[in-house]
Amino acid sequence: MLEAVTEDRLRTLGLTAFADEVRRQQQTPDCLPLTFDERLGLCVDAQWVARSNRQVARRIQEAHFRVAAAPEALQYATPREWNATLIRQLNQALWVPQHQTVLVTGPTGVGKTFLVCAWGTAACRRNARVRYTRLPRLLAAGLTAKQEGTWFAWLRHLQRFDLLILDEWAQAPLTTEESRDLLEILDDRYQTRATCIASQVPVDRWHDWFPDPTTADAVLDRIVHQAIQVPIRGESMRKVLSTRAASGTTDLTGSERDDRPSTPGQHLSD
Repeated sequence: MLEAVTEDRLRTLGLTAFADEVRRQQQTPDCLPLTFDERLGLCVDAQWVARSNRQVARRIQEAHFRVAAAPEALQYATPREWNATLIRQLNQALWVPQHQTVLVTGPTGVGKTFLVCAWGTAACRRNARVRYTRLPRLLAAGLTAKQEGTWFAWLRHLQRFDLLILDEWAQAPLTTEESRDLLEILDDRYQTRATCIASQVPVDRWHDWFPDPTTADAVLDRIVHQAIQVPIRGESMRKVLSTRAASGTTDLTGSERDDRPSTPGQHLSD
């Protein structure tokens, strides 16, 4: 058996998973025929996996996701119109290290927030730093930073995130100062970091949301033209789930809507 002193030292060194794996092997007859190198490899693997899981958990906590979501939890059989093939590609989060922009649009309740949080979780699993925020809250934080004289430090902090998720885009009126702040934030990220935007407002109406057409042109030029656009249509998922629950149906079944023609900008780099 693993000597108590050796086990204590492993745990003191933070190698808890390593120690647990040694104990498991000693209590599992199938492990006895393994060579020393094979058993050592299993112990190292156990410690590596445990360390990776802790890192992912920390990144997810740092991201401040609005909902706990993951790509494998997405329901493709629910009554929504979306390009499921594109969704599955984006689930891999390969677009994050490619510094691409993803725009998710659709009516309230179709699952935009859950979707972008699921992609954020996928990015965390790929060792990316992620921050989720509602746009009104982000702009309010920027105003506070200006008042406290920490505006430039705050901008540098935002730029450290590999993926910035902006929810509730274009829902609240925008002031001229806020639109310029938004330009500063997005200009810092242009072609250097990934950005994901979720909005109830269609992309072709975003220009009218800005009080200044010049600023609107500058912002949209940085986020729209090369973006991956993900339009979603359908009923509110809250309404659908409520109806199913009331009827006693918990299994959401139905045909999967897939492979619809891509809209301009719906592409992924190889």
